[in-house]
Amino acid sequence: MKQKIRLVLLPILIISFIALNFNGCAKKDLTKVRLNEVTHSVFYAPQYAAISQGFFEEEGLEVELTNGGGADKVMTALLSGQADIGFMGPEATLYVYNEGKEDHAVNFAQLTKRDGSFLLAREPDPNFSWDKVKDTHIIAGRKGGVPEMTLEYVIRKHGLVPNKDVNCDTTIQFNLMAGAFTGGTGHYVALFEPTASMLEKEGKGHIVASIGKDSGELPYTVYSAKKSYIEKNKDIIQKFTNAIYKGQLWVEKSSYEEIAKAIKPFFPDAEDQLLVTVVKRYKDQDTWAKDPVMKPEALDLLQQIMSEAGELDQKVPYQKVVTTEFAGNAIKEVK
Repeated sequence: MKQKIRLVLLPILIISFIALNFNGCAKKDLTKVRLNEVTHSVFYAPQYAAISQGFFEEEGLEVELTNGGGADKVMTALLSGQADIGFMGPEATLYVYNEGKEDHAVNFAQLTKRDGSFLLAREPDPNFSWDKVKDTHIIAGRKGGVPEMTLEYVIRKHGLVPNKDVNCDTTIQFNLMAGAFTGGTGHYVALFEPTASMLEKEGKGHIVASIGKDSGELPYTVYSAKKSYIEKNKDIIQKFTNAIYKGQLWVEKSSYEEIAKAIKPFFPDAEDQLLVTVVKRYKDQDTWAKDPVMKPEALDLLQQIMSEAGELDQKVPYQKVVTTEFAGNAIKEVK
């Protein structure tokens, strides 16, 4: 009897051993990529969907995701070698290029194509118009950051002069803006999701305008890497871009509920229905780029906005800070 049991158990143990080793080897075969994101927001749903749906693993990559808390900090991590890829507004790459750095950052894939922030007031205002911000105090974001400059651009579009007709406060750190507003600072605040909807649900703020709807299309958040990293790791950059494009395609064809479910692990404290609401808001206003190609005319508009804000001394040639090689290949390869 003991001999029979051994004969039965032996194949099972061998198969289990092989399976465990196979899984271990499969995981070891994944190449780790350190990705530093500008902030953590539903605004970046295609990225989180690409992770949760296994698109990076399909490409042989393991993403180590960290929150940089602002484009300036992401760029610092990128240039210092603490991150392989930075996810931020492309304004940071323009600043670094104009500083004359030889191994500057290059943008290789775009995720969002318009501003993802919303203007919140202290009271509901269904009849809000931008002329109402005259002589008020807006917590606007970090000076020189795309969110703050885009807000100023929208204000100018409506005939007002930032910091003359309206106080655009840039003294408060990006991650502290919601807390400052709920603590009593300002008449308005510009916030990303899900923070904006969470404040609204708590009755501490009320969304009155979409800054993205009023600003038009921009290369708002993009993936960047140092020129040297791209040259030495073209295969990794291509695989990464493929995974992002798969995420973009998946989000485009999926329902609000499916997207909310896919990104839920990244927002465990957010209620399911709130995530659905936020996803719907972003998808309905055509927030996410359909593919990862960063277009010249979009970068031109961004540089115009930066110049009007007094933050760009010299225009940067598109081909110096953008490569479409990997995005173009992804569109051809991924079906």
